[in-house]
Amino acid sequence: MSDILKIGKYEFTSRLIVGSGKYPDFQTTRDATLASGSELITVAVRRVNITNPDEENLMDYFKDTDVKFLPNSAGCTTAEEAITLFRLTREATGIDLIKLEVIGDTSKTLYPDVIETIKACEVLAKDGFTIMAYTNDDPVVAKRLEEAGAAAVMPLAAPIGSGLGIQNRFNVVFIKEAVSVPVIVDAGIGCASDAAAAMELGADGVLTNTAIAQADNPILMAEAMKHAVIAGRMSYKAGRIPKRPFATASSPVDGMIF
Repeated sequence: MSDILKIGKYEFTSRLIVGSGKYPDFQTTRDATLASGSELITVAVRRVNITNPDEENLMDYFKDTDVKFLPNSAGCTTAEEAITLFRLTREATGIDLIKLEVIGDTSKTLYPDVIETIKACEVLAKDGFTIMAYTNDDPVVAKRLEEAGAAAVMPLAAPIGSGLGIQNRFNVVFIKEAVSVPVIVDAGIGCASDAAAAMELGADGVLTNTAIAQADNPILMAEAMKHAVIAGRMSYKAGRIPKRPFATASSPVDGMIF
């Protein structure tokens, strides 16, 4: 069954996006990414080298794969910082598919500054970037980002790296109803069941990093996430039964012999 995820001009068969941070080395990053089946890995270009050919470069570990790189602006706190970073990154790598994140609270929650994010999104969209925008779980902000040119919105499930899972399931549904671009649940995923739950709510995809990178067995967790996203998507498309406050017999009672 063909079930392609389309983000702007890009198409993916996997609906799982993975991160590259918190791994012990680039080889483990590669092994876990391939085990996840993901075709897209996000990289904090201010922290992980993908631009300097004279130093160990993460891109070298994926040269023989179909995995695409998704530069992100982690560490940026203003629109101007993010805009400058992505312009320089595109010049160095040619990559125009980006994950925009502008953090407002760097000390505790790592929540995004949605005002600065929208400002950056407007400029970068005019520059021709395909933007996946990290945001809070607010359907109003999600709609504003779509209007600003985002090709996908990425609402947090919970604070980055917290592993708390989806804290407000209703808002994921509300965001999905509010926008026409893909909705990728990002941040706070802790285990495979969290990823499946996001997909069953109707999310178009899931991004997770810490849950894989800091698992006792990152390769096994990556594979679990792969199957969870597939199962959650299939469950959503199949259509769940309605919830009822009473029992209903599994076998019909009409025509009983005794």
